[in-house]
Amino acid sequence: MAGEAAYGPTPVRVVLADDEPLMRAGLCTVLEAGGAVRVVGQAGDGAALLAAVDAHRPDVVLADVQMPGIDGLAALRVLRARADAPPAAVLTTFDLDDYVAEALRIGVQGFLLKDAEPEALVRAVRDLAAGGAVLDPRITARLLPRLAAGSAAPRPAGLTLREQQVLRGLAAGDSNAGIASRLGLAEATVKKYVSALLAKLGAENRVQAALLAQGWGLN
Repeated sequence: MAGEAAYGPTPVRVVLADDEPLMRAGLCTVLEAGGAVRVVGQAGDGAALLAAVDAHRPDVVLADVQMPGIDGLAALRVLRARADAPPAAVLTTFDLDDYVAEALRIGVQGFLLKDAEPEALVRAVRDLAAGGAVLDPRITARLLPRLAAGSAAPRPAGLTLREQQVLRGLAAGDSNAGIASRLGLAEATVKKYVSALLAKLGAENRVQAALLAQGWGLN
């Protein structure tokens, strides 16, 4: 299949949480269509999401924001506090700044809208599984002004050429392994560069660094 040829024979295992059964069914169909992704667990609320993650140990978690009981953000906050937490993305129809800003504080690695193109959703899941960060451009455009206004860190003038190259990789959503392969570096070396960049940028995580870099036109 096309998806398998592009991404390899082993599908990414996903737990998907959404309180609307029809939406879950539609998203499952989209995600699994090419064979690159397999939805191993589904949940209709935050409590069921946490149980599904414990039961299936997925590679990636996709969670809606507004769900009954324990909502998506509350569940993701619990997950992100775990040492072995899988990469997670907020998947929602609500491109509201407050939700995204809170998810960013939690340390979520992805921000996606449910009406994204099917290929974009599948690609985002694969990128998350590889350790990258994924940002729907529409969310990025809305969040950048808020992030810039709330950040005390201007664009650093003292970045080395290599640091700029690594930062461009972060802005593109690349994983450490992807950046290492493209630049001909060891993955451990890239990890050190990323840590140094986060400190220089005043960013809490690679998603914040990616947003800042995109705002500076480095993507």
